[in-house]
Amino acid sequence: MRNWKIKRHAESKPITAKFPRHHLALAASTLIAVGLALLILPGENAEAKRTAIPLSLELSPVRQQNPATEAPITEVEQEQPWLEVTVKPGDSLSAIFGRANLSPQDLHELLSGAKKATALSKIRPGQKLSFQINDEGKLEAMSFQVDKLNSLVFERSVSGFSTTELAETPEVRQRVASATITSSLYKAAHEAGVGQNIIMELANIFGGVLDFVYDVRKDDYFIVIYEELYLNGEKLGSGQVLAAQYFNQGRSFEAYRYIDKEGDVDYFSEKGESMRKAFLRAPLDFTRISSGFNPKRLHPVFKTVRPHRGVDYAAPRGTPVYAAGDGRVMAAGYSKANGNYVFIKHGEAYVTKYLHLHKRAVSKGSRVRQHETIGWVGSTGYATGPHLHYEFLMNGVHRNPATIVNKLPPPTKVGSSEMPAFKQQISGMQMQLRTYAAQRNYTVDSDAG
Repeated sequence: MRNWKIKRHAESKPITAKFPRHHLALAASTLIAVGLALLILPGENAEAKRTAIPLSLELSPVRQQNPATEAPITEVEQEQPWLEVTVKPGDSLSAIFGRANLSPQDLHELLSGAKKATALSKIRPGQKLSFQINDEGKLEAMSFQVDKLNSLVFERSVSGFSTTELAETPEVRQRVASATITSSLYKAAHEAGVGQNIIMELANIFGGVLDFVYDVRKDDYFIVIYEELYLNGEKLGSGQVLAAQYFNQGRSFEAYRYIDKEGDVDYFSEKGESMRKAFLRAPLDFTRISSGFNPKRLHPVFKTVRPHRGVDYAAPRGTPVYAAGDGRVMAAGYSKANGNYVFIKHGEAYVTKYLHLHKRAVSKGSRVRQHETIGWVGSTGYATGPHLHYEFLMNGVHRNPATIVNKLPPPTKVGSSEMPAFKQQISGMQMQLRTYAAQRNYTVDSDAG
């Protein structure tokens, strides 16, 4: 019997043993990537789906900064907060700066180096100042609200403090008001809700055709169209008078604001005649006549008959006195009889004199414009009480100031070449005045001017 020798083989090695280890790692990575792709990407016939990758798997590569080509990343510097201080009664700038923990040096540098810094000398209680202070306690910037429309901002720079002016633009609304005179123009207008500056402007506009001492009568009435200014819904005050009409003893006077081709502004009648006459009918507002022009008046101090070559307007001390017309101050001083006085020469023919002033606002040689304040009512010199003594001379001869203006040359007019533009500019205001007057049954005589 044949003996068969059975040879036992060693256990076979796995196939992976025949390849290097790094080849196996590469193959495994490839298989995993293919598998993931098959799982994630939809097939051609698959329903369109978007598989969200968990946030833990969404890895972004770290961005490496290239210092040779890119600026270094820095933190954004935060603006210093603003400290607001309200001006109190009796406050000074130094006290306010002290309350803000700022040094006298900061105040000195601001006042001496910033334009418009002199406005800070006019601070009033209730106004607000805002400060921006750096980490070292130095003033960096300051904001000052001059009024509700205007502010100043001072900012520190290398060369000192720079100044920026900020201005708000108000909303302009138009208002119409009217009133009937019961005792005075001022009272009637005030009761109609018309502000004091509009009342004074009305007196100024009609001052060449009406004397508000002599001419105003009970049951006169007026209409005025003017501007009111608003900011963020809050009323700030009044603007310009646009048109006005005054009904006086059966007469009607109309005035319209007109801007000519040169940009000059004035008030004219509906016929284009300037409301601004050569001389005011009275050189101050809302007074009474205490003594008229009288060649044989009994003097109140000396009790003798002496000519009174002017008109005395009784008014409270401090009432503004205006130049009756354009001219140059030929004399201004003080004398025992006249007290404080101002004499104004108007051209070659006319001189006006203003006596017993409390104070003078002009000096000899000054140029003055009509309605410019030249002084204030007082009782200096031979005077028994506060009043203005006003004289008018024509070619060296005293004339009655209350009547001479009616005999002077006619006022200037809108030029013929500008009349079409004038008519067009006032037409809307004219229609408003006529409609308003008709609604309130304001009428005048058929032959009224």
